[in-house]
Amino acid sequence: MGIKETLLRHGFTFESETDTEVIPKLAKFVFDKANEEGDRTVTFSQVVLEVMRHLEGAYALIFKSQHYPNELIACKRGSPLLLGVKEFGEDIGNSSSFHDVKFQAKSEQPKEFFLSSDANALVEHTKKVLVVEDGEIVHVKDGAVSIFKFDNGKGKRSGGLARPASVQRALSILEMEVEQIHKGKYEHYMQKEIHEQPESLTTTMRGRLIRGGSCKAKTVLLGGLKDHLKTIRRSRRIIFIGCGTSYNAALAARPILEELSGIPVTMEIASDLLDRQGPIYREDTAVFVSQSGETADTLNALEYALENGALCVGITNTVGSAIARKTHCGVHINAGAEIGVASTKAYTSQIVVMAMLALAIGGDAVSSQARREAIIESLFELPRALKVKEVALMHSEGILAGEMKHGPLALVDENLPIFVIATHDACFSKQQSVIQQLHARKGRLIVMCSKGDAASVTVGGSCRVIEVPQVEDCLQPVINIVPLQLLAYHLTVLRGFNVDQPRNLAKSVTTE
Repeated sequence: MGIKETLLRHGFTFESETDTEVIPKLAKFVFDKANEEGDRTVTFSQVVLEVMRHLEGAYALIFKSQHYPNELIACKRGSPLLLGVKEFGEDIGNSSSFHDVKFQAKSEQPKEFFLSSDANALVEHTKKVLVVEDGEIVHVKDGAVSIFKFDNGKGKRSGGLARPASVQRALSILEMEVEQIHKGKYEHYMQKEIHEQPESLTTTMRGRLIRGGSCKAKTVLLGGLKDHLKTIRRSRRIIFIGCGTSYNAALAARPILEELSGIPVTMEIASDLLDRQGPIYREDTAVFVSQSGETADTLNALEYALENGALCVGITNTVGSAIARKTHCGVHINAGAEIGVASTKAYTSQIVVMAMLALAIGGDAVSSQARREAIIESLFELPRALKVKEVALMHSEGILAGEMKHGPLALVDENLPIFVIATHDACFSKQQSVIQQLHARKGRLIVMCSKGDAASVTVGGSCRVIEVPQVEDCLQPVINIVPLQLLAYHLTVLRGFNVDQPRNLAKSVTTE
């Protein structure tokens, strides 16, 4: 019998159909049952422990009760949860490095405590945080905090309820600054984050691109992967796993990964991989891409890959996130805080990190040395190429040039706006042919091309043209995405929608 059915049988009534309502009613049931059995000393943490023992799936919860005044308990499984700690009078503006400090929870210095699923909400108050682990209980009582571990009911028992074991944890210092979560001179976070891309890409590459001297080759140093590169190079295949924007970033980087590594690269949408239980083997390298590092579907796919013995690599923007902790190795993209739901600077930084990953994997191949060095030089120039800067509830669909004649061409008429990406690469002649076909069917065309190619892509002067800088073909998506980001931004603003919070969407998708 389910929890809700049990509670209904015991006289509880429900006001909604949400799973959440079951949890406080279960806590009340546990408390009442303990008191009926004569255990008048049952603690708040014991009640919560018993509730956790019955819950399945992902959650992050905070409990308050009139039976336990001046107490608060938080716990989580699968979802992110941070505890911020601030001493009264503390200046939070000076510390910017990331290190562990001893957690003196019961010192005499008065403290404030903050609980949040996102570091961005804490940084205005404190930089000292504790990343709550799955199964842990954070117990705040009379101005002090204790951490207990849920061990699936195996702890010491008193009066029928388990007593959780106390654990020692260290606080960490957040790297971000308060200014990162403010809009500054911009109207929207998305606008600000589009403009930040030259700086975010520079930070992503800092200390990782080695230009070398007159006698030294250009190379890439990814410290988080150095002990696993040999294993990755011996992989039977590399599988990129992600959702939404992160999946699309991996899709953009796949060609250079295949070219430089010589290893087959496959792509998986995390939820689909799990739904069909796609095969993953010990000889595979599985790369998990997530801006937040807490995406529920991607985390579930990570657990699946670990169970199947694959080497698991994480690419995230969040230090201490679940994916960063659970993978064998990985790379932080260091793009800085991204508040807008529509990912902009994290997307471009993900592509750059995956390009650097391709360079690192293929770093011992003499035959591709010149190609690698050209890409590295182009990476150095990339932030200076991003001079075009600045979202909409309108359906849009990306179609490969070679697929146009296999059906989509039938949709084209004078009412259909079409944005054609025709920057100069190996497929340029195909794009020219597609432009002619679209023009012949009276399509309303905007063409993005490389500088100097406008005459090659216009048909009778009927096309609107956007010229962008030309870089190495594997990095061209980083340049090309910026005008599209600006288009989406301005369309959304003109249509009167909330550009930073598109309807029905969240920044970090922590539910399935």
